[in-house]
Amino acid sequence: MSRTTELGTAPIPKLLFKYAMPAIIAMTASSLYNLVDSIYIGHGCGALALGALAIAKPFMDICAAFGSLVGVGASSLLAIYLGEKDYDRANRVLGNVIVLNIILSALVMAAGLIWLDPILTAFGASENTLVYAHEYMEIILYGNILTHIYFGLNAMLRSAGHPRFSMTATIVAVSVNIVLDPVFIFGMDMGVRGAALATVISQGVAVVWQMTKFFDRNELVRFHRGIWRLNREITFRALAIGMSPFLYNIAHCFVVIIINNQLKSFGSDIAIASYGVINRLTFMFAMVVMGLNQGMQPISGYNYGARRYDRVMRTFKLTCISATIVMGVVFILGECCPRLVTEIFTHDELLIEQTVHALRIICSTMLIIGFQMVAGNLFTSIGMAGKAIFLSLTRQVLYLIPLTLLLPLVFPEPLDGVWWSIPISDAMSAVTAAVMLWIQIRQFRNPDRQVNDVR
Repeated sequence: MSRTTELGTAPIPKLLFKYAMPAIIAMTASSLYNLVDSIYIGHGCGALALGALAIAKPFMDICAAFGSLVGVGASSLLAIYLGEKDYDRANRVLGNVIVLNIILSALVMAAGLIWLDPILTAFGASENTLVYAHEYMEIILYGNILTHIYFGLNAMLRSAGHPRFSMTATIVAVSVNIVLDPVFIFGMDMGVRGAALATVISQGVAVVWQMTKFFDRNELVRFHRGIWRLNREITFRALAIGMSPFLYNIAHCFVVIIINNQLKSFGSDIAIASYGVINRLTFMFAMVVMGLNQGMQPISGYNYGARRYDRVMRTFKLTCISATIVMGVVFILGECCPRLVTEIFTHDELLIEQTVHALRIICSTMLIIGFQMVAGNLFTSIGMAGKAIFLSLTRQVLYLIPLTLLLPLVFPEPLDGVWWSIPISDAMSAVTAAVMLWIQIRQFRNPDRQVNDVR
């Protein structure tokens, strides 16, 4: 009980540090694994395998999108119910998370396995990269149920007041993964299949660890009879709140598909591999911001449920400043020493040359991305599904997709048009987020006008 009520009473800096730091450590560990995974594959399987990994990533993101639809929405709803002191519904949220994740992940797995090659081809796979992408995604899809439950329970642990336990679960998964990767890739000569198998096994180990906490009878939110039956209100509210990250991930996948195909049209498989390297690098720092967002989420949700809007905004401001500092590091790396960071992934000179050029372009607006990410998370955290969905889609659908298609037609070097579409859309979406945030702050200052658009 004390772990949840402190969300409404403890100082904001102390709370954000307590909840965000374990998430940051966990997300940093996870992103470091992604880097190590890319390094293993790049040096063990070659540049084409790295390109295949870049092609497989949007497919993995689609699978993750269905997980976030349930996990993020339910964890925000759990925090709101705890703030309202509705502990019966809070426990029902936990049971519904498990059931919904099993149903959705099984459907995604079946559909993915049936249409695997056509999907990968649509995502930009060529004859050279399709075999690698197929081998990798086939294993990932077979383990999709474990992946969904792993991410869903981790989100629930944070909202239930166990950020450190959530962090430990991620570190367990990452540690097992890093140990198994070289064994499967090099020792057993399994190539990209080995990398995928290591990922699935590590997540299964983490799920077992997570469940030990929810089987503890001393916990306020735990497994017990009566929570497994799907509740219509909880299901629809969780899915509504989770629709924002879901649509963001889906839109992002289509953006990556379009970018990969544009890179293939105006460049080559090397250009796609270059984009994959940049994604891995920037994603490592974006994961730190996501860790900050995860720490912010239960604090904002609880205090919004308790109608403490001043604490909601103080949490947002502190998270936003921290996120800007993090993405500032990416800006410095991308603009000042792009070759140094690129050589970590490959020794292929052509790949290094293209990546360095693209990295400088993409990192030009990194200083504003932290604000953009935190602003979108604020609306998700307080259950404002409609606003969160709109903000999620502006960058991907309204700005990035049209720019990716149009800019190559007007730039002297069409490939540069593809690269520049990314930072330009980031700048435009940051302006949109600022306008929506200004409107929301005015509503916080006038509580009588405040409307929860989920209810």
